[in-house]
Amino acid sequence: SIVNISSIYGIVGSPHNVAYHASKGAVRLSTKAAALQYAAENIRVNSVHPGFVTSPMTQIMHDDPELAGPRLAQTPLGRFGTPDDIANGCLFLASDESAWMTGAELVIDGGMTAG
Repeated sequence: SIVNISSIYGIVGSPHNVAYHASKGAVRLSTKAAALQYAAENIRVNSVHPGFVTSPMTQIMHDDPELAGPRLAQTPLGRFGTPDDIANGCLFLASDESAWMTGAELVIDGGMTAG
């Protein structure tokens, strides 16, 4: 099983970072193409699309209420994701529990893209 990491910004856009959005959209579509190409060899290919996750890269921003507030306001579950939230989805896609999934997008975003 192949698990590609994209982003919610591979599914929806925002007014900044056009190149980032384009690259994550490319991961999304290349995942689907690879899923079709390798299905006959029983190789599954899926993508994970994380939302706003607190990590060393985002910690400073998420610790600042002025910067974190707008992001939290877009997240219906009302909290930032954790690396474990994303890892659990990846583990599922890599396991036999997802044996009949290929070309799928697993969105782990606290509900951000639901509305």
